[in-house]
Amino acid sequence: MLKAVILIGGPQKGTRFRPLSFEVPKPLFPVAGVPMIQHHIEACAQVPGMQEILLIGFYQPDEPLTRFLEAAQQEFNLPVRYLQEFAPLGTGGGLYHFRDQILAGGPEAFFVLNADVCSDFPLSAMLDAYRHQPHPFLLLGTTANRTQSLNYGCIVENPQTHEVLHYVEKPSTFVSDIINCGIYLFSPEALKPLRDVFQRNQQDGQLEDSSGLWPGAGTIRLEQDVFSALAGQGQIYVHLTDGIWSQIKSAGSALYASRLYLGQYQLTHPERLAKHTPGGPRIRDMV
Repeated sequence: MLKAVILIGGPQKGTRFRPLSFEVPKPLFPVAGVPMIQHHIEACAQVPGMQEILLIGFYQPDEPLTRFLEAAQQEFNLPVRYLQEFAPLGTGGGLYHFRDQILAGGPEAFFVLNADVCSDFPLSAMLDAYRHQPHPFLLLGTTANRTQSLNYGCIVENPQTHEVLHYVEKPSTFVSDIINCGIYLFSPEALKPLRDVFQRNQQDGQLEDSSGLWPGAGTIRLEQDVFSALAGQGQIYVHLTDGIWSQIKSAGSALYASRLYLGQYQLTHPERLAKHTPGGPRIRDMV
């Protein structure tokens, strides 16, 4: 069996998405006609063996989010649950905090997806790669030009084995044209390094000075605390894709993501595309 976790963040994040996020939580903002995270849920629901989809974040479980979860469960016939963090815990803290619920039932592996990405989500291909060569961490990567790469996590791989030899989050100089897509497949063993970070944070907290700036043991950053630390140790691998991908960090990037998704709809969701009707507006085909 498999599970999926979608990291949706919270209202303290996504400030670049304002003022649109004042009216609707960013994960529910419509992209190509449906809530942003519906694209993620649809992709996860299509993977054979998927048993449960968990959303982790620190939004209050308000009426729009509750309605969306209820509708998603009915549409995809899968449990879709929201787990609310007690505080912002970073990209990895929620995974560790809710580890018992993620591992309940003994999943073979679990996907982890950042909510603010647009992709065709090659999850089945990632699963095939994982089963062919199981390792704790499998990252989805794509290529970018030298300038663009500085805005993302950069991956240096062994081109023969695809092991991640080096990982740098938003480097100041060029490191690699392979970037992290924010879409992962983790084995249950992947939670052990998160436990090590948590325990190390606890020790650091005991040495906290009077400034009160220590973020807390529960805050774990997957990129800096795990990927950078474990690169080159035979635990992290990358699966490269040439499919569509972009981040959704601002209103402008949501428009670009809509364009990418709409370009796929002719094959994936033709029912969502407008049709020519007598006396209606002229509809131009996507190029």
